[in-house]
Amino acid sequence: MHYSINNLSLIKKEINKINQNVNIIAVSKTFKIDKIQPLLETGHCHFGENKVQEADEKWNNLKSKYKDLKLHMIGKLQTNKVKMAVNLFDYIHSVDSLKLAKKISEEQSKINKNLKIFIQVNIGNENQKNGILKSDLKNFYLNIKKELKLDVIGLMCIPPIEEDPNESFKIMRNLSNQLDLKELSMGMSSDYLEAINFGSTFVRIGSKIFGPRN
Repeated sequence: MHYSINNLSLIKKEINKINQNVNIIAVSKTFKIDKIQPLLETGHCHFGENKVQEADEKWNNLKSKYKDLKLHMIGKLQTNKVKMAVNLFDYIHSVDSLKLAKKISEEQSKINKNLKIFIQVNIGNENQKNGILKSDLKNFYLNIKKELKLDVIGLMCIPPIEEDPNESFKIMRNLSNQLDLKELSMGMSSDYLEAINFGSTFVRIGSKIFGPRN
């Protein structure tokens, strides 16, 4: 058995003890196809990338081969890459501005596609982080849902590195409940179990599946 298959199997067993309805996004950024192929062959369908160009080169042909494949854009998305991203991805986890939301709305309407959208929340009010401030979240959500007709399914966050992530996860759960959203994208290799305890439905796990990046 390939090590990535074994790693994913162990992670699933851990997660299923808490919640069997969690989607594991295998974060494949920087990893080549030979590292990813074993998971594809077992039927795993959720994969995450954070650079559009890299994802396009890696996944374009694979998407036609693996019909159940769901590709998640989890990194910062520049507006000049939206056209390519809309063509390639099924989910975008990093919608963090009205300008970006408008561009996604425009591009997906051209090809009659309806991506599933997460709003990225700047949960720690950090200047260096992307995301919508908590105080602006409700208006932003209503705007892009009603005016731009985006299919907003949930919220996403990256907690401050130096703080207990449980505090961020708790706030995110409350924000999600206030907006009556069904999905939460939070939790990575170091804290996915804690995130699931606070209602995360999509966890983004890379190194714990594929091993350390170069």
